[in-house]
Amino acid sequence: MNERRKNMKVRRKIGKYEMGRTIGEGTFAKVKFARNSETGESVAIKIMAKATILEHRMVEQIKREISIMKIVRHPNIVILHEVLASQTKIYIILEFVMGGELYDKIVQQGRLSENESRRYFQQLIDAVDHCHKKGVYHRDLKPENLLLDAFGNLKVSDFGLSALTKKGVGLLHTTCGTPNYVAPEVLGNRGYNGAAADVWSCGVILYVLMAGYLPFEEPDLPTLYRRINAAEYVCPFWFSAKAKSFIRKILDPNPETRVKIEEIRKDPWFQENYFPVKLGECEQVNLDDVRAVFDDIEDQYVAEQSEITEGGPLIMNAFEMISLSQGLNLSPLFDRHQDYVKRQTRFVSRKPAKVIISSVEAIAESMGLKVHSRNYKVRLEGVSANKVGQFAVVLEVFEVAPSLFMVDIRKAAGDTFDYHKVSFSIYTYPHFFISQMLSSYAMGITKMKYG
Repeated sequence: MNERRKNMKVRRKIGKYEMGRTIGEGTFAKVKFARNSETGESVAIKIMAKATILEHRMVEQIKREISIMKIVRHPNIVILHEVLASQTKIYIILEFVMGGELYDKIVQQGRLSENESRRYFQQLIDAVDHCHKKGVYHRDLKPENLLLDAFGNLKVSDFGLSALTKKGVGLLHTTCGTPNYVAPEVLGNRGYNGAAADVWSCGVILYVLMAGYLPFEEPDLPTLYRRINAAEYVCPFWFSAKAKSFIRKILDPNPETRVKIEEIRKDPWFQENYFPVKLGECEQVNLDDVRAVFDDIEDQYVAEQSEITEGGPLIMNAFEMISLSQGLNLSPLFDRHQDYVKRQTRFVSRKPAKVIISSVEAIAESMGLKVHSRNYKVRLEGVSANKVGQFAVVLEVFEVAPSLFMVDIRKAAGDTFDYHKVSFSIYTYPHFFISQMLSSYAMGITKMKYG
């Protein structure tokens, strides 16, 4: 009976949304690709268990994040469509942003041209300025939280650490954010101006776009904090004089003299090829669905349906395959080199799905990892290389054609280095090399490896 349940395919439907593959996974939430069955629109659904939210006392934080995303609707901010709830889970329905993280583009491509960097920076400033006018301060701006749509436009995401203030409220006091991008005054455990702190983070992002690396990076936090507090950084030789001058105004360690957003907009460097985004009429923000979800109103529950059939792994349809690609270019689905720099890797194999799973389990066992398998999905857990934390990698097998399977590997928790180590061990396993329908790049690697 247990073996029979293991081999069942399950495709769920939440209200009008048909659920697909998992596209992200963290400690408290899972993000799935989904399709609106009424309109055909692609969406991303962030799923959180109510029990987990209550256990970790996250109700107010999540309620604030959802409310903020409804308030700050803007072309350069990820759209929150609606919020739904079942008896056990909360579903946040978000715009599906096809192009992935700006971080991945930088890692894959290296530094961007000054003109391309300026375009992303202009869109970032438009979005951040809009947030500030609504009394919202992001407080965790970094390339990992900036997504790109199919047209290459920037979208700000992840408002989990944001602050929503009322008019007349003074300084913020919570120290939060990612150290390399955080303003000096935030690190000082004193009150700080949210707008000035966000501007500093935008300056670090601009530097990273143009340089391909961080302005402040040290192996230990005390040295890193000292450099940030002193604004101790060096611009590479390829930065233009105007760009250097502009960045210097932003990365000013004194928040009182640091350039303001209205001054950024007037700067000649920023103004070049700048086309301000046109906003529509201000919509009335309705937070009724947010209140309903968190006030546990029973008639707001959405129906959860599961379609169960006998067989192997989930079949991935053409629509889902296209959604995996960047800019509708399907080559990244099967070109392992393109995905190596990311936190997600895919390859295809003609070996049976059961054989793929058992091979992965054997690899994990040889690496001393804990293995949890269910429905052609495997979660691998271990201790990070620096021995100070845990990491997790999730692998899932999909059927893309008769006897052809796609293996999707992604980081679920921990350091990216640990993810790369595990994923590399899996997709260079000789067993898979024999059977993969490889790109020309991978075939070249195979030839070198096996003569």
